[in-house]
Amino acid sequence: MLLSLVLTILIEVVFAFCYGVRYKKDYILIFLVNVLTNPPVVLIHTWLLVSVSFHGLLVKLPLELLVIGIEAFFYKKYAKQIQNPVLFSFMVNACSFLIGWFINWFL
Repeated sequence: MLLSLVLTILIEVVFAFCYGVRYKKDYILIFLVNVLTNPPVVLIHTWLLVSVSFHGLLVKLPLELLVIGIEAFFYKKYAKQIQNPVLFSFMVNACSFLIGWFINWFL
């Protein structure tokens, strides 16, 4: 779970930099939002896959949409340089999800 959190934060910080975010407190916000959302999502995802045997996508899609909504809320409320928080949250989470998927696929 810690590896997932660290990789997610790294990917999202790099994405934010490429997106043009330069305000240091926005990076702290990205860190905090991921600390808030990533561990519960990883735990819920793992629990549902193991105990209930749901198909992966049936579990991942609602969880990812929930994360996008939560993160967009915090970005809208607190970020200084993230102009479109819903789009930013969608893009950064899609990027993180796809990179994570490729990493898991190769392992």
